[in-house]
Amino acid sequence: MGVIMTAESAIFVVKTTANQERSVANMITQSARKEHLDIRAILAPDELKGYVLIEASSPGDVEQAIQTVPHARALVKGQSSIEEISHFLTPKPTVTGISEGAIIEITSGPFKGEKARVKRVDEGHEEITVELFDAVVPIPITIRGDTVRVLRKDEEDNA
Repeated sequence: MGVIMTAESAIFVVKTTANQERSVANMITQSARKEHLDIRAILAPDELKGYVLIEASSPGDVEQAIQTVPHARALVKGQSSIEEISHFLTPKPTVTGISEGAIIEITSGPFKGEKARVKRVDEGHEEITVELFDAVVPIPITIRGDTVRVLRKDEEDNA
C-alpha cells in the first residue's frame, strides 16, 4: 500500500546529534514507511552538520516520524523550500578549491603519498595536471581531482 500524495510539500529541518545525521535519516525512513507517513524525501548533506532535511506535506508527519528516533532532537520551527536547499542537490566539481600553483598530495593510485605542484585545472573533466616534486625529470601527470589533498594554496611559480 503506497502513500497518497495530496498537498503541496515543503522542506522541514530536523536537529540531530552531531555525526548521527545518516543514521537519523535511515531511521526516519523506516518510521515513515511503517507509519505510512507522507514523507517524500530525506537529505543529510555532509556539509550540514547536526541537521537532516525532510520533504513532507505537513510538519505533523515529520513530528510523528521523529518521535521514536534516537538522536533526532527536534523539528526546527518554520519551513524551507526547494529553492533554499537546491545548492545541496547539485554536486560540486571535485576540483573546486584547487588552483594552479597549489601544492597537493596524491591520496590514491600509483603515485599515492607523492607531493606535486598543480600546473593546470580542468573543471569540465574534473581533472588536474600536476608535476611531481621528487621526479628526476618533470613530467606532467593528469589525475582525477578527488584523488588529491591540497597542502598549500600557493599561486607563485617556483620553477
